[in-house]
Amino acid sequence: MDYVPLAVPFFLLAIIVESIYGWIVKKNTYRCNDSISSLFMGSLRTTSKVLGISIGGYFFYWIEQEYSLWRWNGSSVFTWIFAFLIYDFFYYWFHRVSHERQIFWASHVAHHQSEDYNLSTALRQTGTGFLFTWVFYIPLFLIGIPSYIFISVASINLIYQFWVHTEHIPKLGWYELVFISPSNHRVHHAQNDEYIDKNYGGVFIIWDRIFGTFQEELENKPCLYGIRSPINTFNPITANLHIYRKIIKDIWYSETWKEKCYVLLAKTGWSPGMPLGESFKEEFISSDFNKYNPKTNTLINAYAFIQLIAISSVGLLFLESGNLNYIQGIIALGMMIFTMFCVSRWLDSKPAIGAEIYRLIGLIVLATFLYYFDVNFLIILGLLSYTFFNLASLPFLRRAN
Repeated sequence: MDYVPLAVPFFLLAIIVESIYGWIVKKNTYRCNDSISSLFMGSLRTTSKVLGISIGGYFFYWIEQEYSLWRWNGSSVFTWIFAFLIYDFFYYWFHRVSHERQIFWASHVAHHQSEDYNLSTALRQTGTGFLFTWVFYIPLFLIGIPSYIFISVASINLIYQFWVHTEHIPKLGWYELVFISPSNHRVHHAQNDEYIDKNYGGVFIIWDRIFGTFQEELENKPCLYGIRSPINTFNPITANLHIYRKIIKDIWYSETWKEKCYVLLAKTGWSPGMPLGESFKEEFISSDFNKYNPKTNTLINAYAFIQLIAISSVGLLFLESGNLNYIQGIIALGMMIFTMFCVSRWLDSKPAIGAEIYRLIGLIVLATFLYYFDVNFLIILGLLSYTFFNLASLPFLRRAN
């Protein structure tokens, strides 16, 4: 069972509590624009479910039925404990390779783009993870871990990782000898030279200690978050696809077939013309680091927050629950992504009226489509009310932009 959807309400409550606590202790770690961007990205977790793409699922089923060496007893506590441990071991290698090789970094980079570090950062998930992540977990099915146990321990592993995305919890002493903690996961998200590409474990830090990728958080080196080549936008499309775009350009500009074939599995930072096996990382000068923070006023931030609520509602009530058929799901996902794009333009302080008008036209067409196919009238009424709200907001947003 996937426990993540059940945990989402608790995630959101924890984000609210952390935000209030930060305000009380005068150590606020939230910015409206960055947090909304992260939560938008989190809502794209449903992408593969909506598209009906389960590349890993097909392979896992095939391996489980045809090639598994034996079948573990699902009623045994030992099976669950072993599956939890071995999953985290392979998660370590998935996570490490996702930082070290271009095609995997292309998907994982979205999680590291936030220049803040708070619980909303934990929900900043990639929309393309379904393409390649599954490759690393094939051994679990070869050795006979039942698929339902795999899904359960994978979701528990992901839920555990939520709480370590905070600046408010200090070092935890002996606990950090074995388990991932907020302190050593802050290191993982930092781009400082001392910290970059360290602490890959999901639940256990022991893998990092064994394989030489552990780094303790240093008292005199505050973590600075983000990626070395910042995208400087809150656009979720750019956030998800900018490394894929680089890969395509690298393939195009590579002069030999050897280079073209190497691009996908090249080290992150490699470019055509460099020796194979080498890479380049942007020099990081902490004194030059400034967070991307375009100025927007309260009205735009409030509008963006309302759009976040609308998108989250659609995601939880319709997409996650599976209440829409395939075509309806595709349309809903498309409108969600386009809404994120429009809101990101407001948050980037860029002209957004034109895009908003196209979005409103799309919402009206969608309402007509739903009416034609006899969808529940209350859903149509809610969509029309939402459209009217957006339309009424445009004059005020234009003046505020």
